[in-house]
Amino acid sequence: MVPVFYHSDIEVAKNVLKACYAGGVRAFEFTNRGDFAHEVFRELSKFATKECPEMIMGIGSIVDAPTAALYIQMGANFIVGPLFNPEVAKVANRRLIPYAPGCGSVTEVGFAQEAGCDICKVFPGDVLGAGFVKGLKAPMPWSNLMVTGGVKPEEANLKSWFDAGVTCVGMGSNLFPADMMKAGDWAGITKLCADALGIIQKVK
Repeated sequence: MVPVFYHSDIEVAKNVLKACYAGGVRAFEFTNRGDFAHEVFRELSKFATKECPEMIMGIGSIVDAPTAALYIQMGANFIVGPLFNPEVAKVANRRLIPYAPGCGSVTEVGFAQEAGCDICKVFPGDVLGAGFVKGLKAPMPWSNLMVTGGVKPEEANLKSWFDAGVTCVGMGSNLFPADMMKAGDWAGITKLCADALGIIQKVK
């Protein structure tokens, strides 16, 4: 499971990262979604190196090669995008950094695999559904798929995705409820992460 998160306040981001780490998370996607997001990521990446040494820090919402290069310089260990851009694949491949592009069709997944993408992101998951994953895996069983969008930390939801054949899931707002964020309930977020990972172990 990869939490998908963005916040403009570095202190909030640090608390969320530590909460996820305490809950057993070892891959974290910070999204490039706001002004100066790269400055927040730079500080968070340095913080992770000291405070969460086993965490693999990645960057999401990347749509072009220059932005990918910027984040690689700031310590991104993997790149995720809402779409597939072959130019991003070239930058990532040159630095041996995994690139998981967003794909909404079988053809896009095929082109992404051809460009060296080991994991493709099925996006938006809530639109495409588990049936898309199952249908794609039938003729292309080697495909490693991550789904983002429409993933919830609930057994029935996670079971449907893993039964369909996903390799991993990305989870955003459902891991970071607004009331918990507002209250600074970091222990609550730790529990949500731990519970979700426990469910995944059970249904895989």
